Amino acid sequence: MTQSTDSDQHGFKRRGVLFVLSSPSGAGKSTIARKLLAAEHELSMSVSATTRAPREGEVDGRDYHFVDIEEFRRMASDHEFLEWAHVFDNRYGTPRAPVDAMLHAGKDVLFDIDWQGAQQLFQIAGGDVVRVFILPPSMAELHQRLIARNTDTTEVINRRMARAAAEVSHWDGYDYVLVNDDVEACFRKVQTILAAERLKRSRQTGLIGFIRKLMH
Repeated sequence: MTQSTDSDQHGFKRRGVLFVLSSPSGAGKSTIARKLLAAEHELSMSVSATTRAPREGEVDGRDYHFVDIEEFRRMASDHEFLEWAHVFDNRYGTPRAPVDAMLHAGKDVLFDIDWQGAQQLFQIAGGDVVRVFILPPSMAELHQRLIARNTDTTEVINRRMARAAAEVSHWDGYDYVLVNDDVEACFRKVQTILAAERLKRSRQTGLIGFIRKLMH
């Protein structure tokens, strides 16, 4: 599914990384994703399609592709999603075509998706997927963060807390699990994981040719 990306000074090429960040709502996933995108020029965001209404400040095509339920159903029926899920009365899905285009352009792709999406993506792309789950320091802290965002009603916050417990129960479906008690420290760990995954032998598609030259 992945394409070759940029070469290093030895002429190596590597396979792209499909880098998944998941967390309960309010645990800091979106903040870390923004910091990662700002720091990593080879990384591009996968923009999900959603049936929910835009929040204040959100831009169609940048934050999400906002579509109605009929269009979402059509896209799902036509297999235009790599993964999709039903969350809080709304639907979210990853359009396949933009991801393929980014990989073709030599980009790693960042996914801000939940455990259902991560599982579906892994089933499709296997070893090209790296899954990172971010935990809050405690459920009490998570609750306070959701209140402090001041974007949801009490009812919605309670639903998010109930869902958070379910999401945390799927922690063992991820390759890496981090606790976000300090956003800068957690970001540095995520960045280190991405760097290490890029260097894995299995992603170095030009390595065999280099070794053959070295042996002659």
